[in-house]
Amino acid sequence: MNKGLFVTGTDTGIGKTVVSSALITAFNKLGFHTTAMKPIASGAKYINGQLVNEDALLLQQAASESSSYELINPYVFEPAIAPHLAARQVGIEIELSQIKQAYQQLSSNVDITVVEGVGGWLVPINKTENVADLATCLDLPVILVVGMRLGCINHALLTSESIQQKGANLIGWVANVVEADFSCVEENIETLNEMIDAPLLGVIPFQGEMNLNMSILQSRL
Repeated sequence: MNKGLFVTGTDTGIGKTVVSSALITAFNKLGFHTTAMKPIASGAKYINGQLVNEDALLLQQAASESSSYELINPYVFEPAIAPHLAARQVGIEIELSQIKQAYQQLSSNVDITVVEGVGGWLVPINKTENVADLATCLDLPVILVVGMRLGCINHALLTSESIQQKGANLIGWVANVVEADFSCVEENIETLNEMIDAPLLGVIPFQGEMNLNMSILQSRL
């Protein structure tokens, strides 16, 4: 199969890792060989002398195939700030060519590679490029995670429009209820389902589990 997916979101902290892990688990159950990648991560701590990001570790554990942390997460920064600022603090610049090389090495012996972005779709990664450029550099279809909270309709529509304008292939979206007291959840999901030009792949209730529609996803790969 040797395909990949790029998981992006309407913002930071809206469940990209939850969705990415769920995708990997679902593909594992279907018998595919999987790996994962978190090319850029801000917010990390030292474990046994190595700087690691919690989300990247979760993705590494979910994958069916074992890969080195350095390939899964080539750029990792300790402060939980915008990645281009974190890189500037340590005197380096994030390079898409290095990420692409790691991706090609990771994906060479598996069926599916799930790549999780950092922050939202247009978060800068260096002086001239952003997460959207990362997705298009890897030439991967995109899944959008929408954090269901006040303002989500505007955020989701702006992001989905930007994905299309960038020339990326938006193959589906996931609704993740991130606020317990968010009202009119079903109505908001219905509105977005009518307005986003891609299928709804699943809904994650507040602190709930995700039920992916894998048949739709596989038909679009």
